[in-house]
Amino acid sequence: MGAQENAALVRRGYEAFSTGDMNTLRDLFAEDAVWHVGGTGPLSGDKKGRDAILSYFGELGTRSNGSMRVTVEDVAAGDRYTVGVQFSHAERDGKTMDQRQVIVLSIADGKVTEGTEMQEETSLVADFWS
Repeated sequence: MGAQENAALVRRGYEAFSTGDMNTLRDLFAEDAVWHVGGTGPLSGDKKGRDAILSYFGELGTRSNGSMRVTVEDVAAGDRYTVGVQFSHAERDGKTMDQRQVIVLSIADGKVTEGTEMQEETSLVADFWS
């Protein structure tokens, strides 16, 4: 796959995440994919395997009582990585999280094999999800 196809795959992933379409998300990830979440909060760390990644995505929805919203600002694809820039909004226990995030993705054979999630402000994320 080339850069355009990888960018389209990432956009499909964002659409599936936004609509809660876990079946499409499942199809977009390699079975042994890894998702890295930086910071020190309760959701930080590596999610190893497609099922663990999808569970993490579900946890975002559960912990935010369904208020988690992601707006794609841009997707850029290069030779090695595809990058998604997003604005995230969620509400939880009287707190609100509004911030920009970047997801760096590795794609092979039409599947996401690795994702690294980088938050604008990791301390805000840690506090919000705690």
